Amino acid sequence: MTFSHLVTAFFTNHLAAERGLAPNTIASYSDCMKLLINFACERFGQEPERLNIDQLNRKLIIDFLDHLQSTRQNTKSTRNQRLAAIKTFFHFLARNVPELMHLNATIQAIREKRTDQQPPPSLTVTEVNAILRVPDPSTLLGSRDKALLKLLYNSGARVQELTDLTVANVRFENPATVTLTGKGGKTRVIPLWDETVQVITNYLELRQRSGLKSDHLFVNLKAQSMTRSGIGRRVEKYAREAARNCPSLCARRITPHVFRHAVALHLLEAGNDIVLVKEWLGHADLRTTSAYLEVSIERKRTALAKVPPPDVGTLPEQPQWKQPKLMAFLCKLSRGVMLPKTG
Repeated sequence: MTFSHLVTAFFTNHLAAERGLAPNTIASYSDCMKLLINFACERFGQEPERLNIDQLNRKLIIDFLDHLQSTRQNTKSTRNQRLAAIKTFFHFLARNVPELMHLNATIQAIREKRTDQQPPPSLTVTEVNAILRVPDPSTLLGSRDKALLKLLYNSGARVQELTDLTVANVRFENPATVTLTGKGGKTRVIPLWDETVQVITNYLELRQRSGLKSDHLFVNLKAQSMTRSGIGRRVEKYAREAARNCPSLCARRITPHVFRHAVALHLLEAGNDIVLVKEWLGHADLRTTSAYLEVSIERKRTALAKVPPPDVGTLPEQPQWKQPKLMAFLCKLSRGVMLPKTG
């Protein structure tokens, strides 16, 4: 099979048909493959159709990853994401062309770059409220954006989940809920606050008066579903305006995903179980949710450090007779006392 045939089969048969990945995920794989093919074409002076799979060896892949960082100024995290996509491609090749199993093994052995674990950007409850107060619910766009922001914080939805949302996905009767469809077509049902239902209802009433008809919940003035970038621009806009009265928002880029991070942290800090938070956000792996637990604990440590400990004086030394022999032994070592030689 030619290289072109293998690439086509990878996207159509494997990613789309077998794994059923979302279009956005497939687009990410496609971006990586286009970058890799362009890099290989420049390296060998060939057209894409004339590339041979054997040319995409371990050295070329490593050079490509280094090119991403040095020339394209990609971060280590982006480099690792591209490497993961490449490994998936070569794993597919090994399954379908046994002769490529050794080549696949050399690619799978490429290590990821270590990245500094930065806590996900988040928002405090005060900052969230400052942003939510900005949209004017008496106007059509203001009511739409207020409903969007309120639902974003209530549900912790991904931005793609909001663009796909329909009016039918919202249950207005008690108990009010919203059904979100996430990655892999998995759905989850999130309870809604009464306030969220009220702002959504107000938006839909104004939309009906304006003559905008659509099955989608959030639409533009042409009754077309809002795009991911459109939602992102609205969130950034209101965050900038809120910064006038909330200085902690200044010089920060607030995206829909920052709201999602905030929801995870606030749920954990409210004492909810980590498994519940995992299901609330639609995480496939509990390890993803665990990152928020670590941030939550660190925030508690930071808050505790700002509170001076009570002055209780010097703690009394524990009586020797209460210490186990092993602890007495370790205490002597910690004080630099040498043990007597035996025998």
